[in-house]
Amino acid sequence: MMLGLAWRMLKRELRAGELRLLFVALCIAVAAVSAVGFLADRVGRTLELEARQMLGADLVLVADQPIDDAFVGEAQARGLRAVRTLVFPSMVFADGRAQLVEIKAVGSAYPLRGQLRLAAQVDGADQAVAGGPSAGSVWGDARLFGLLALTPGAKVGVGELQLPAAGVLTQEPDRSFNLFSVAPRLMMHIDDVPASGLIQFGARVRYRLLLAGSEPALAGWREWAESRLDRGQRLEGIADARPEVRNALDKAQRFLGLATLLTVILSAIAVALAARRYMQRHLDACAVLRCLGTTQGGLLRLHVLGFLMMTLLATLLGVLLGFAAHFALVSAMSGLLGAQLPMPGSGPVLEGLLVAAVLLFGFAVPPLLQLARVPTLRVLRRELGPPAPLAVIGYLFGFLLLAVLIVRAAGDLRLGLLAVGGFVGALALFWGIAWLAVGLAGRLRGGAGFGWRQGLATLARHGAANTLKVVALGIGLMALLLLGVTRLELVEAWQKSVPADAPNRFVINIQQDQRQAVADWLAGQGIAAELAPMVRARLLSVNERPISAADFPEDDRAQRLIEREFNLSWRADLPTGNELVSGRWFSGKAGEASVEAGLAKTLGIALGDRLVFSVAGVEKPVAVTSLRKLDWDSMRVNFFVLTPPGVLEDAPASYITSFHLSAAQRPAAARLVEEFPNLTVIDIDAILAQIQSVVGQVVAAVQVVFLFTLTAGAVVLYAALLSAIDERRFELAVMRALGARRDQLRAAMLVELAAVGALAGLIAAVGAAVVGQLLARQVFQLDPVFSWTSPLLAAVLCALATTLAGWLGMRRLLAVPPLAALRQGA
Repeated sequence: MMLGLAWRMLKRELRAGELRLLFVALCIAVAAVSAVGFLADRVGRTLELEARQMLGADLVLVADQPIDDAFVGEAQARGLRAVRTLVFPSMVFADGRAQLVEIKAVGSAYPLRGQLRLAAQVDGADQAVAGGPSAGSVWGDARLFGLLALTPGAKVGVGELQLPAAGVLTQEPDRSFNLFSVAPRLMMHIDDVPASGLIQFGARVRYRLLLAGSEPALAGWREWAESRLDRGQRLEGIADARPEVRNALDKAQRFLGLATLLTVILSAIAVALAARRYMQRHLDACAVLRCLGTTQGGLLRLHVLGFLMMTLLATLLGVLLGFAAHFALVSAMSGLLGAQLPMPGSGPVLEGLLVAAVLLFGFAVPPLLQLARVPTLRVLRRELGPPAPLAVIGYLFGFLLLAVLIVRAAGDLRLGLLAVGGFVGALALFWGIAWLAVGLAGRLRGGAGFGWRQGLATLARHGAANTLKVVALGIGLMALLLLGVTRLELVEAWQKSVPADAPNRFVINIQQDQRQAVADWLAGQGIAAELAPMVRARLLSVNERPISAADFPEDDRAQRLIEREFNLSWRADLPTGNELVSGRWFSGKAGEASVEAGLAKTLGIALGDRLVFSVAGVEKPVAVTSLRKLDWDSMRVNFFVLTPPGVLEDAPASYITSFHLSAAQRPAAARLVEEFPNLTVIDIDAILAQIQSVVGQVVAAVQVVFLFTLTAGAVVLYAALLSAIDERRFELAVMRALGARRDQLRAAMLVELAAVGALAGLIAAVGAAVVGQLLARQVFQLDPVFSWTSPLLAAVLCALATTLAGWLGMRRLLAVPPLAALRQGA
């Protein structure tokens, strides 16, 4: 019986509009959370389903140096299948065009797991193939065919070889996700690599040994190999396939999850306002029911059941909206998520239900507790209301639940607590600024007409409610402005900070016997370039203490730096764009070194520390005599560690250079590669364009999430307007009874609404500009020019939108006869 009564009550309240706003707020919160959840679930399922496809094997040994034959021999002795692959960047050319590619050289048995698919031509039908390209031919992806205008069978210059393009590669293992690929793919047979002459000393090559076989044999080989791994070698299995992809996607999921919680927080405010208004409008009815014998428990069960059913309906609709919205996220990140994603499971639905439950029990139920405790005397004395302490306790419980959600979304207790503190601090700061702005605006009401004066007076009189409106709208708008306008301004400031003649090409893999020839060739083309020696070395110890990635358990960057090989160089003078921040430049003593200040800070290196590097198996001890600050924006060749001449010259070295090519000189890059096929020319402009494309896709996805935030802010605005509508009705009735005309009151209401919107837009735009300035100066070391155009435009547009939305919600107040409103009371 109670369930049926609650259902009938819910239908009546929804038709009457009493619960519509609360319903909408729940839908928005659930939609935002489930949209991100559906995306994360689909990506996670892809990682699980394609683990072997992503590896091309059951187990992979990855290294930055050639893999010893002992690993292959042990695998074969245990009955495992094994195949080697090499991945490295290089230049290829065809018909006078040169292109940086990522070459993948594979053995005949590749792949051991997964599938290769090949098409005869671009956009043609593809089919599965049993192995990689045969010796004497290459395959390229569709992007490479387009960039070089290749036709099937066309010759491609790969180092010293001219190989036919035998097919278009449409699918390969370990390339399911195209997160980090800047260059197109070219696949060749591993037996052709020596004749190509591409792998010279100093070449950046990723060596991989792919294994497949029975689980016991794999487990035994893994146990045998783990004790023999050197620095720069690691094992990847099914559980940890493509860790860089997993880490990047995990961080992206956390960020989007935390971004959606801003929407949840605003929705919680809207739910609290809507539930409070519902409580205030039903106090009389509940008092009558108490007089008729309904117990407090009965009243509470009736309303909680009704709200619970409403929450289930809102969750269902929110999940459907989130499912539709997640396709926008997938579309925005389609360039990053190259794989066909499977359909999601039920996990996001449960996430949405959890959020709805938090909003229900944390922010909607507390007013219901007050409703159940309404005194029966209210039937005779309407000024009696429910006890207030219950609401405070209930809302504290709700905030605690929100904090738990934030920590859960962060995936880490420390990060989650920092996020909670960040949310609280940001909201408090925004509230304080909005409160001051509302108070100051209220003081500007002199010397104008009645509508202006009364509108600003009302703005100040209802300071708390109007501050809430400004905060809710401002937060959502500021988030969108940061991603849109401020991001573009930062990019523009960075572009202006880069000199017009800054190097836009890097050339690597220049061998010692080619140094003079390359320098003469560049000089003959009118290209000014300095060739710098480069030695690859691995840091072994600091002050005789061995150093490893385990020494930096919470610093991902430090771990990567320790695991990788450093590029060292030598020179007598301080390079252009380098600035000493401490210590002295080289004095001519043996074993000196200068370290980049950022690297020193990350690894805890100080002046006077003794470092030991391993260079081609030979230990090189040096002492840190200076720390340098580098101008990375100069695009010149820079090194983390420099030594004076006489320290590294006996080590095998290659050379690197950078230079600027004008539009008229760009064909010179292709001619350089034709003259020296082993060189790799890196087009900085193309890489920056690719990075901007990736960033643009990520920003587009985040903007989809923040659209929910802005919508939630608008709901808070409307909820705040409705929560005060009874009080406003009484105020307007009093003023009309005292002689105010309807057009004067209309002007006052419009002024108040426009002021709320203008303040929200102005604060949001100024806040976005301030954050942008801080990022530019403190993080990117840029000096952008602040413009008042964006704040003023945001203030005007937000004022217009707020006025229109608010007027649609409050215009009916002017139609209420004053006598009726006065009889009803405040």
